[in-house]
Amino acid sequence: MRRSVLFVHGTGVREASYKQSLDEVRAGLDRIRPGIELRGCFWGREQGAAMALGGDSVPGYRQTGGGTRDEDAEVGLWGILYDDPWYELRLLGLQRPSAAGLGRGPTPSEQFLAEVTEYAPSPALLEAFGARGLAGDFAEALRTAARAPEVRDAAGTADADGFEHRAAFARAVLALTLSLAEDRGVEVSGMVRDALLASLGSELATEGRSLKGKAWKAALAGAGRLARKRRGRWGDAALPMTGDILRYQARGQGVRDQIKRTLENTPGDAVTVIAHSLGGVACVDLLVRERLERVDQLITVGSQAPYLYEIGALVSLEHPETLPPGFPAKWLNIYDERDWLSYRAAKVFPGRAHDRKVDNRQPFPSAHTTYWSNPDVWNAVDTWLS
Repeated sequence: MRRSVLFVHGTGVREASYKQSLDEVRAGLDRIRPGIELRGCFWGREQGAAMALGGDSVPGYRQTGGGTRDEDAEVGLWGILYDDPWYELRLLGLQRPSAAGLGRGPTPSEQFLAEVTEYAPSPALLEAFGARGLAGDFAEALRTAARAPEVRDAAGTADADGFEHRAAFARAVLALTLSLAEDRGVEVSGMVRDALLASLGSELATEGRSLKGKAWKAALAGAGRLARKRRGRWGDAALPMTGDILRYQARGQGVRDQIKRTLENTPGDAVTVIAHSLGGVACVDLLVRERLERVDQLITVGSQAPYLYEIGALVSLEHPETLPPGFPAKWLNIYDERDWLSYRAAKVFPGRAHDRKVDNRQPFPSAHTTYWSNPDVWNAVDTWLS
C-alpha cells in the first residue's frame, strides 16, 4: 500500500512561515519515513484574514500600521510554488465556474486546455532555457503539466480571456522547471527566473488580469504605512492569528474546500493528514461532514478542535453528537501543556482519539509553533504511521 502525507498549517501562517513549517515537516518525515510523499495545503494566503478596507476600522492605522512590501510577498509566493507548483491552479479550480456561453465553438475550458496542453515553445525560448542548462527540465515540466489533474480542474473555471489561468500555468511550469533543476544542483537567480517567466508568459499570452495581482491585493489590503507608533503594528501582528480564527468561524467553507481539493490531488492509496492548530480544526470539520475514503489517519498537533467541541463552537459537530463512522479510525492528538492553544482529545472523544503529550520546552506562544523541531513529536508520528 502506497501512503502519502498531507500537511495542513494552522492559524496566522503566511508565505514565509508556511515554507519554513513545510520544510521542517519534510525533514521530520525524511528521518522516520524516507521517501514518503508529502503534499502541503497552504490556505493562509487566500483564506486567511486581511483588512479589506486597508485598516479603516482601526483609529490611526494608516499612520501606525506595520506594512508589507509587494516584493516580499512575491518572494514568498515563489517559495511556495517551488514546493507545490500547482498551488495557484488548485485555487483557480475552487472558483465558481464561468458561464459556458452560447457559441458553437469550444468552451473557455476547452480553449484553455488546448492552449496549454498543445503549447509548443518557440526556438528562441528553448534556447533561453537551454542557455541556463534548463532545457531538459523545461521539457519535463511541460509534459508533467499537460497531464496534471490540477490543470484540468482549473480549466473548469476559465473565462473567455483565460489570462489568469494561463499566468498561473506559466508560473507552475517555471516553478517545476526550477525545482527539477535544483535537484540536479542547477540554480538561477530571481532576475533570471523573472526574465524566463516574462518570455514564457509572452508566448502563452498571460497579459491582463492575473491571480497574482488579485490575490496580492486581497492579501495585502490590511498593510498600512511604515510604523511610528504602536496600535497599527499591534493590529498587524495580531491579525493573522486571531483574524484567521474569527474568519474561519464565520466563513470556513473556503478553507475546507481547499483542503478537500488538495486531498483529492494527493497521490497514494492511503493518506495521513498532519494538521496544526486551526488546520486541525478545519480537518476535523471536513472529515466529520464528508467521508474521504483514502484518509485513514489524522494527526492533529496543537489543535483547538476538542475545546471548540466541548464549548459548542465546533462547526461540524455539537455535543453530545459523536464522530460519524466514516471519520478516520486512527486519530492522534499531540499537545503541549505549555501551549495554551493545544487541548486534549481522548476524554472528549473517548475511543476515537488518542492523546500524546510532548514538551517543547518553550514558553507560550513559542510553545505553539515549535512542535516540528521536537524529536518526541516525530517519535509519536513514527509510531502512528507503523
